[in-house]
Amino acid sequence: MLILFLAYLGGVLTIFSPCVLPILPFIFSRADQSFRRSGLPILFGMAATFTLLASFAAVGGAWLVGFNQYGRYAAMLLLLLLGLALISPALSEYLMRPFVSLGGRLQQHADRQASVRGSLLLGVAVGFLWAPCAGPILGLVLAGAALNGANLYSALLLLVFAAGAATSLSVALLAGGRVFSLMKRSLGAEEWLRRALGVAVVAGVLVIALGWDTRFLSKFTFLSTAKTEQQLISQLARPKAASADQRTAPPLAGATRWLNSMPLNNEMLRGKVVLVDFWTYSCINCLRTLPYLQAWDSKYRAQGLVIIGVHAPEFAFEKDQRNVEQAVRDLGIRYPVAMDNQYAIWNAFKNEYWPAHYLIDAQGQIRHQHFGEGAYQETEQMIQILLKEAHQGRLVIADEWVQVTGVGATAAAANTRRSPETYLGYARAENLSSPEAIRQNLAAQYSAPQRLETDQWALSGNWQISAESAALQTSGGSISYRFQGRDLHLVLGSRNGKPLRFKVTLDGVAPGVDHGADINAQGMGVIREQRLYQFIRQSGEMTDRTFRIEFIDAGAEAFAFTFG
Repeated sequence: MLILFLAYLGGVLTIFSPCVLPILPFIFSRADQSFRRSGLPILFGMAATFTLLASFAAVGGAWLVGFNQYGRYAAMLLLLLLGLALISPALSEYLMRPFVSLGGRLQQHADRQASVRGSLLLGVAVGFLWAPCAGPILGLVLAGAALNGANLYSALLLLVFAAGAATSLSVALLAGGRVFSLMKRSLGAEEWLRRALGVAVVAGVLVIALGWDTRFLSKFTFLSTAKTEQQLISQLARPKAASADQRTAPPLAGATRWLNSMPLNNEMLRGKVVLVDFWTYSCINCLRTLPYLQAWDSKYRAQGLVIIGVHAPEFAFEKDQRNVEQAVRDLGIRYPVAMDNQYAIWNAFKNEYWPAHYLIDAQGQIRHQHFGEGAYQETEQMIQILLKEAHQGRLVIADEWVQVTGVGATAAAANTRRSPETYLGYARAENLSSPEAIRQNLAAQYSAPQRLETDQWALSGNWQISAESAALQTSGGSISYRFQGRDLHLVLGSRNGKPLRFKVTLDGVAPGVDHGADINAQGMGVIREQRLYQFIRQSGEMTDRTFRIEFIDAGAEAFAFTFG
């Protein structure tokens, strides 16, 4: 919410820029006309122009991202150029000259028309004439979206920014000359603020380009946010009361593929009780809820319960249909699974978590939701309530709960302190203790320190670190992690599709009885597919342990550690 407020405020404050002064007289010339026939068309025209320009920029940003590291370099260059434009009004004027020229011509046409059409045209002109003022700031938002990937949130930022600019323009229309004189007195301070922002942007680009940000922050474990994020999620994940968020279930449209079923929709499911489970097959929290979902499917399917697993991928390899089909077979999932590669269903539900459960009654209303693991009894109790409602009280269900025992990665987590989920890609990497700075998307040599602190990890060997993974370039490389918890899992894959051998040690020796489901007591194992692997399942006292995996063959790709 704070970022949205700042984006809105940034849009509002663009009216205090010196380059806005030449525009306002044209707006004030219509201040004595009907706000409905003059002011509103001006605002609409301006907003439409902002939307058009932002759409082109967003498409360009997404195109840049498609070129991987080269796109990142281009986006950083764009950030640098926009930062310099904030520092230098002359450069800003030069960059925005085509927009100003077009806006001037449109304004001349608008002056010859006093109708609603003329006001609308004036609004379009204002949108272009506003560009020298809003352009650099708006461009920074777009360039940031290009670096982080195009998404609905960045689109919302642009919309909020445009709303702020429209708000300030409406105030100018209503207040007239008083705003004009206030702006004259604020010119000096606004210009210095713009220049200070430009200097900060240029400095930030240099820090990112040289890799100083990653190298510096990795030295300070207290800057890690993973523990705080987990605590926040656990607070937000508390189930809400059944009637607190009752709303009509959104459509199940947009899935790229359906498994175990023909495509389903809300009309076909009317009269049924539906449990929508957002999951992805390499998510340890999702895997640990799976035994309950399978038990509910077995127990209540005949009474009218339909479980739909919406597979929303976290990593790129989870979009591969063959990978998902293999995971569904291996996990023994019999209920329908919708592959939501474009996040159409995810966004329709406004979901934010893996796993997330939404219970929908026979009339199509969401009656219960829960995020994360746990609260199984509450969810099953609501299943029984909704089934009885669907059968108008004629269904008799014993008030008893399923009893499940997961195996391997699906077993419930231990009630002990656990290290946080840790990503190996540079986009979300934390607590990397290798002394070398991350060379993004470039092969580089990394080394491990003599000793790791708790929750720290290190690479050794020649690795190429991308946004979401670390890929081993030559054989003999390794990953080490000083962890807490009963279980240690690592999401792995083979870049060349061939089986890759590895060896795991625990505190420098073979894991023995503490080996997980995917290795033997000597610590030997093979990567055969892209998925979550369980390497450690401790049976004794839970203390800090040092895990190390050495890859005998090159081509391994590591994504994330999780613990249980």
